[in-house]
Amino acid sequence: MAPKRGSKTAASKRIAELQAVLAYHASRYYQQDDPEIADADYDEFVKELRALEEAHPELVATDSPTAVVGAAPSMTFSPVRHAVAMMSLDNGFSAEEVASWWERADRLLSRDDAPKAGDRSLVCEPKIDGLSLALRYERGQLVQAATRGDGTVGEDVTANARTIVDIPSVLALPEREIPEVFEVRGEVYLPISAFEELNRRQLEAGLRLFANPRNSAAGSLRQKDPTVTAGRPLRFFAYQLGEVRGGAVGSDGLALPTQRAQLDLLTRAGFSVNGEIKVVDSLGEIAVFCAQLLERRHGLDYDIDGVVIKVNDLVTQRYLGATSHAPRWAIAYKFPPEERNTLLHEILVSIGRTGRATPYARMEPVVVAGSTVEFASLHNADQVGLKDVRPGDTVVLRKAGDVIPEVVAPVLSLRPKGSTPWKFPTNCPTCGATLVRLDGESDTYCVNIDCGAQQVQRIAYFASRSAMDIEGLGESRVELFVNLGLLHDVADVYELTSSSLTDLEGFGEISAGNLLAAIDLSRHRQMTRLLVGLSIRHVGPTVAQSLAKNFVDLDAVIAATDQDLAGIDGVGPAIAKSLQAFFGAKENLVVVERLRKAGVELTSDRFVEGESAGQTLVGRSIVVTGTLLGFNRLEAEEAITSRGGKSPGTVSAKTFAVVIGESPGAAKVQKAEALNIPILDEEGFVRLLESGELS
Repeated sequence: MAPKRGSKTAASKRIAELQAVLAYHASRYYQQDDPEIADADYDEFVKELRALEEAHPELVATDSPTAVVGAAPSMTFSPVRHAVAMMSLDNGFSAEEVASWWERADRLLSRDDAPKAGDRSLVCEPKIDGLSLALRYERGQLVQAATRGDGTVGEDVTANARTIVDIPSVLALPEREIPEVFEVRGEVYLPISAFEELNRRQLEAGLRLFANPRNSAAGSLRQKDPTVTAGRPLRFFAYQLGEVRGGAVGSDGLALPTQRAQLDLLTRAGFSVNGEIKVVDSLGEIAVFCAQLLERRHGLDYDIDGVVIKVNDLVTQRYLGATSHAPRWAIAYKFPPEERNTLLHEILVSIGRTGRATPYARMEPVVVAGSTVEFASLHNADQVGLKDVRPGDTVVLRKAGDVIPEVVAPVLSLRPKGSTPWKFPTNCPTCGATLVRLDGESDTYCVNIDCGAQQVQRIAYFASRSAMDIEGLGESRVELFVNLGLLHDVADVYELTSSSLTDLEGFGEISAGNLLAAIDLSRHRQMTRLLVGLSIRHVGPTVAQSLAKNFVDLDAVIAATDQDLAGIDGVGPAIAKSLQAFFGAKENLVVVERLRKAGVELTSDRFVEGESAGQTLVGRSIVVTGTLLGFNRLEAEEAITSRGGKSPGTVSAKTFAVVIGESPGAAKVQKAEALNIPILDEEGFVRLLESGELS
């Protein structure tokens, strides 16, 4: 008979299962540098096990994964016993969990034997997603480098660590300050730029791509041959001291008053210390720091997965002590996971507006980076081949912030038996035409101009907010109209009538009237938008803006020679060739003429206005956040850049002003306030565009 849900027998069985699962995955992560599951999935197993252990403390094993650090070292390198244990950190996944951690610490500090209330500041540090390392210096000389291992015993990787540019062989301290023993703790990481270059070389050589910078860094540091490590540009951030004996620092480094003072000493000793670290005085300031760092994380050249928060005062740290595996004076606030594991059900192919055939994965839906993901692009045939992802695979799915979801790699150890490589189809899945791969390109195309999928995508893109911004004409309606024979190309949009719409199911006089009004409004859009909406290969908003600034109307663009186009900033030979090929096709010129007859504006933006917009924002950076009533995202950016300004996505000390609409980004507003940057509403933004002055 199966054990009852919630019973002690059921809990015991599940605890045993979780212990086995976590032990296995810890070995894959720490010893083999080849994890099968994403960190977030591992964290969920830990949370489940901890909850069961709290409900049934009598079932807690002394070697439970919730009470151990890392994993036992492998036999690849000589073992090293740490003089001071290298502990892990407890995790917090919300502001409430961080607040609970501080409340527990504060209760301990309220006891009679606690240190007198003094410095209660906290240190916030980016949580680098790398490999922990302990460096031992004796009389100023590097003698040993060891991985964390299980926290008690690590691996000797001294020869490899000596190849890292941030790890000095000799401390850069005055002789009188050099302790007898000086142990430095920190994180080895691979810069994102170096990781991308490493994968570029792998791609050129036809080799498997590396999954992520963390695994690449760990694998590079744990090479038997130090010359291999030397060929990988690893870096090192120092973040605290371990064992310290003798010298001016004193026993355990306690002659230093604070964590911040430790970091300053490490900088003087010749180590790289992360420049984002900040001392704060409250939970509110921690929340602001975390929000700002989360927003900027993808602008950093190293991976982070959260923020480490530490009590700044070292005497207080020593009083708070530690549990069996983690200090009570620190916690790791984990950002929402950007990598998860999920099942890849099938690989399909979509046909885009230019005919490009793009493979994409349909997966078991999973929440990653705050949203549910079911589909992800696989880009092209070469990428599918290099990653070797197959239907039935468990795959690592990554979604970095607002970036589109990406299938990173398959988990090979979980691949079903009998699996075979996926093959790119030879025919278009929509029209059946033969798919063609152009010479020198990685993309494959359906070259049938009458392909239904291309028609739908071209017209839907023409109507999208990035182009002619026709409200109510989304992809589903375009597909319906194409299937009914009402639309064949973008010019047909302006031939829709009330009678042709009101006969359709779901359309009444009001809905038909609203759509026709939106279509009529689009006749007067800027030429920049029309150029984008025509789906000319390589012509996006930036190129379209350059063309609109340099040609009086669309006819001038059509008549432009190679020499005319070569003098335009941002228009290279490939774009020039694409423009001439597009307008050299008779069917495209017919569409342009029909658009002209329909009353679509073909004159360049600057000539519609009489002259170019006044250069009121030259050299100024304006950040827009939230929804504005009079501008969509692209229009606001165009309004700023056409006046000589810049429209970055982040707030910095160089930002001239921040414009806020409805539901603005809280972190951007908070940072603007912290830096005393002017904040404008939409009315103020309009005045700024007109005059260049702040109201």
